[in-house]
Amino acid sequence: MARQLDEQIAGRFPVGRRLRVLDVGMGQGTQALRLARAGHQVTGVEQDPKMISVAREALSAEPEGIRERMRIVEGDGRDTGVHFLPGSFDVVLCHGVLMYVDDPDPLLAGLARMLAQGGLLSLLVRNADALAMRAGLSGDWAGALAAFDTVSYRNRLGLNVRADRLDALTGTLAGIGAPLHAWYGVRVFTDTAADGAEAPGDVDALLAAEERAGRTDPYRRVGALLHLCGVRG
Repeated sequence: MARQLDEQIAGRFPVGRRLRVLDVGMGQGTQALRLARAGHQVTGVEQDPKMISVAREALSAEPEGIRERMRIVEGDGRDTGVHFLPGSFDVVLCHGVLMYVDDPDPLLAGLARMLAQGGLLSLLVRNADALAMRAGLSGDWAGALAAFDTVSYRNRLGLNVRADRLDALTGTLAGIGAPLHAWYGVRVFTDTAADGAEAPGDVDALLAAEERAGRTDPYRRVGALLHLCGVRG
């Protein structure tokens, strides 16, 4: 996904430009730190105290120049309007968040308002059109059959959450003024890998295969996750 995001950033902004990035639901700060290291000014929003602690610890280990380029705001992604002015950011990330939100439309509308004209909105969501894949590939036929007609699922943390459909999100993005510009599949081949599994020796080939599948039909349509990129019109 990082490669996909970098591709979209490179295609929209001049090389070397320091971008204003908002990462909503930044978790432990993996993407936020990566972009700060690349020279961008990054604001991470997170409400989980444990994740904030992990992110701050990681940030404290970085050189001073990187620490100065990143700040962490404790808050809910739905209250961005309280913390920031409209049009304050060139790039807004919302990765792995929508599955925990019952009604994502107000959140997405708020994120779109944070974008400057021509800004990039990057979403990572669970693919509702591929919910049967994990169960089916694991031989759980009852689970696969039950997944065809729902957008609800139980994630690996044991939480009941929801998935999104590409067509529905395409309409939502158009409606909030950040129409879909590009989309990718994520974890096309690797979704059934066990948590904590060691990377294989041929990890470069694995990443190349995933990246190719993530941008190629019909493979990208059955990725466990969808990476959607909208552009503020």
